[in-house]
Amino acid sequence: MKKLLLLTVTLFGGAAFAAAPAAPRLQAGAATSNITPELGLRIVGGFAPYPALHVHDELHARCLVLDDGRTKLALVVCDLLGLHRNLSIEARRLIEEATGIPPGHVMISATHTHSAASALGQSRFVSDQPLDDYQRFVARRIADGVRRAANLLRPAQIAFGTAEAPEHLNNRRWFMREGTVPPNPFGKIDRVKMNPPAGSADLVEPAGPIDPTISFVALREPNGRPISVYAAYSLHYVGGVGQRHISADYYGVFCEALKRLQQATEGDPPFVAMMANATSGDINNTNFRTPRPRQPPYEQMRYVANDVAAKVNAALAKVGWKDSAELAARFREPGLPWRAIDAELLAWAKETEARAPRLTSGDIPVGARWATTPEFVQRLSYAGRVQVLAQAPQPAKVPLQVLRIGDICIGSTPCETFAEIGLEFKRRSPFPHSFMVEIAHGYIGYLPTPRHFELGGYETWPGTNYLEPQASVKMLDALVEMAGEIRRGAR
Repeated sequence: MKKLLLLTVTLFGGAAFAAAPAAPRLQAGAATSNITPELGLRIVGGFAPYPALHVHDELHARCLVLDDGRTKLALVVCDLLGLHRNLSIEARRLIEEATGIPPGHVMISATHTHSAASALGQSRFVSDQPLDDYQRFVARRIADGVRRAANLLRPAQIAFGTAEAPEHLNNRRWFMREGTVPPNPFGKIDRVKMNPPAGSADLVEPAGPIDPTISFVALREPNGRPISVYAAYSLHYVGGVGQRHISADYYGVFCEALKRLQQATEGDPPFVAMMANATSGDINNTNFRTPRPRQPPYEQMRYVANDVAAKVNAALAKVGWKDSAELAARFREPGLPWRAIDAELLAWAKETEARAPRLTSGDIPVGARWATTPEFVQRLSYAGRVQVLAQAPQPAKVPLQVLRIGDICIGSTPCETFAEIGLEFKRRSPFPHSFMVEIAHGYIGYLPTPRHFELGGYETWPGTNYLEPQASVKMLDALVEMAGEIRRGAR
């Protein structure tokens, strides 16, 4: 009887084991959409946007779709300074309509190139507003790109990798010798200076760290043919473009360079490289201790992009590939207070507007209502910004998102996020491979930590920073909590 029972258990156990479904094979597809604006639209990035006169290189929305057999995700990187929340909402609505991918499963971020037309709409300081013509164009092109990527879904292998590139990164916020930090636009003295005089003897030390790691997710066909690489690096735009040129900056150059290095310049479907901005709100490419000499347009941009692409290409040769990866997503939109504007600051704004000369022609500063003389451009811009910010309908709607791709976790914020926040997310995430992407689903100014608000500086000024001083703490806690949820929800 015991032998019969053992045989029965063995047979049933073997049958159950044989019937257990194998993990579905991962599929991936990638495509690009051209989002280059027409000439004449204003290039945003400086204090006074100016009309574009030439396209040096085209702008794109680069799109990747993943399917694990039960869940689909889409990742989109746009060559834009930033995008308004409502643009993301419209693009994701169109994507769901065309592909069935839920809006919360689509991550749309901007690279922060300073050589693109504005996709921010009429105001940066409201959560809801109608889309303008260019925003509607970009939303449709994003949706088309994701739809085309979904059309190209095919069996794929996945890998995670990293490369180190500290030599291109510098924290741009510096402590300086006492008494040498100039007054800010509001007449106050900060403890740190953003972009101090390079090579100055008054430099003391940087006010924060850098994050030297390039994180990337790679997809290839089972035969080894590359499909896409989604990379993220904590470096602000490099700049140095031609006068009034449209350009994707080093992000676009990186994509083309990696394509060449992967020997994927030809073929069908085409290989798609993507470079997202990680957490670079206080990072740039300027060596403030030892400044480089002035260079021709695009030279430094190409140098950085080609070197970063070479490092990623070398790291790709060492990664381990997998046939499957569980996909999941979490999306939340908490309401956080806009930055408080007090009566003293409003009085300063009114006084500044009363003093600023009014020009009948010229480029109008961001937030201002008229053009002015060069010495008043910055002050007039902030005078307008703080008045608009003071009237912003509370609270700010802040889109936050976490994606799971196997043992990889990507968190995102809609802000120019300080590098130390990205480093802390990596430390606190429950996944073995984690990184952050900034300026996703919106553009809500800079995101310093509370410590940096005490230090002051450009990134903390009202009108550059839009949210309350505790916003970074609340947002990071929410992202870590969301990462924990999708980690515990593993099938």
